[in-house]
Amino acid sequence: MRRRSINIEGMRLRVAVFTLLGHDEFVQQFLTKAIIVSAILSALTGLSLPAAGYHVYVTNERSGDVTVINGSDFSVAATIPVGKRPRGIHLSPDGRVVYVALSGTPIEAPPQIDAHGNPIFDKKKGGDDDDNADKAADGIGVLDIAAKKLTGKLNAGSDPEEFALSRDGRRIYISNEDTKTASVINIASGKLEHIIPVGQEPEGVTTTPDGRQFYVTCEAGGDIYVIDADSYSTVTHFKVNGRPRSVAFLSAGGVGFIPSESAGELSGSRPMRVKWATDERRLYVSNGRAGTISVFDAHSYELLDTIKVGTRPWGIGLSPDGKFLFTANGPSNDVSVVDLKTNKEVSRIKAGSSPWGIAITSR
Repeated sequence: MRRRSINIEGMRLRVAVFTLLGHDEFVQQFLTKAIIVSAILSALTGLSLPAAGYHVYVTNERSGDVTVINGSDFSVAATIPVGKRPRGIHLSPDGRVVYVALSGTPIEAPPQIDAHGNPIFDKKKGGDDDDNADKAADGIGVLDIAAKKLTGKLNAGSDPEEFALSRDGRRIYISNEDTKTASVINIASGKLEHIIPVGQEPEGVTTTPDGRQFYVTCEAGGDIYVIDADSYSTVTHFKVNGRPRSVAFLSAGGVGFIPSESAGELSGSRPMRVKWATDERRLYVSNGRAGTISVFDAHSYELLDTIKVGTRPWGIGLSPDGKFLFTANGPSNDVSVVDLKTNKEVSRIKAGSSPWGIAITSR
């Protein structure tokens, strides 16, 4: 007996093959049949198969909970109550905790838009709607993945909407939508360490790949603030088109993408969130009211495809193996699953009321 290696669909397998002197023809037939069977199976497999072992966490802004979806079969594994208006959601670097932004500020209809795509605010109102806000509900919820329950809440300033973790996972940088500030909290001590003035209606927060700065996008006026992660001072401030929602950087740094909702130049698009493919060759953009995901070449910026998903997709996330994209569809109360091999929606999963953000864990 001797061992031979065969390649079937990119997998190198060591197989034990019985060979008798002068009977190599048998071995050749065996290998040929194995390759034929592999080709048939490959032809029959038109869709990617879900990888087991990961979960999709979805914040539901109106129902005050988080939907947990199994990555293996796209079934709902749990619904976890967390508090009022859960929106931004991110995984801790060690993969043990999911942090959730919670807010007691009531949900309001979106503002009217002027001719330049900027929101028009009611000047009769105060800056933070204190009359109806439940400030005790504000904070960053701490959701234990193993226990599948909320185990604590960190003071995060007023009306936290989005946030990002520092590169070492020790601090959280937060946008405080109704007070025109960004906050910094120390996770270990639970203390709010810094409050930084920014523009009106801050929303997206992203840490740069080197961890030295974090960016805060402000809806009103298209302001972007760059904050030093050591001194917590504003390094620079610049403007982009109306209602910038988030920032995504290439892992090597130097290039970032900022979707501006009011300036959507693709037909009917209202770009919200940006996500890189795992190999960073593709850029995925959720288009809000257009109900689509745009797929761009990450280097030529060419539009490669437009994928129809649920109603007003907002937050998006990728499976750890990069095969599937998930979108949180607010008005339709569900989550779309897109097969990135075919760029087609393959499933729609019922979530809570008004899905907003997505975080994906590897277990």
